[in-house]
Amino acid sequence: MEGDLRIMGTWNSRGLRGSTLEDMINHSNEVYREKKLALIQKIPTPITPITIEKESRHITLAYFDQKSTVDYIGAVQGIPVCFDAKECRVKTFPLQNVHEHQVRFMEEFEGQGGIAFIILYWTALDEIYYLPFDELLGFWNRMKKGGRKSFTYEEMDRSWKIGKSRDVLVHYLEMIQRDLDRREDTFC
Repeated sequence: MEGDLRIMGTWNSRGLRGSTLEDMINHSNEVYREKKLALIQKIPTPITPITIEKESRHITLAYFDQKSTVDYIGAVQGIPVCFDAKECRVKTFPLQNVHEHQVRFMEEFEGQGGIAFIILYWTALDEIYYLPFDELLGFWNRMKKGGRKSFTYEEMDRSWKIGKSRDVLVHYLEMIQRDLDRREDTFC
């Protein structure tokens, strides 16, 4: 049924934004699971139903609850990871697309020894990046101190660009390894 809705919906409707990236990540996660490299689960967005069709028992009207955490959570070779998937059509990413409670959750997750990050798809450029939590936090803190309420493509470290392989469309495991290596270098 959900697939039918995507076909019938308009490509730029608010409800379908992010679906391309999420579909690519979901496929990648399935390949990672099959290869026993990682077990990452998509966290469903919590909704509150308003209207339910009596005969089919389908939800026809609902609203999104505000307190969702992140899009994905799981483990990579025993390391806890959580991340959010974001798409941006222009070369400026508004930080309003990341909520305060998400930043706090990611901060607490990292405080427990996990790795948190954002996978950001610059759609106009067809480029996908891994944004480590500490870099996101830098942009976030800049905003909180009265600075820009966004960051630009030009501010992204291009070395965090996520590649793809034949069967993995968003090969973010390489970036997690790089993030781990960077953290080790910091503590040594």
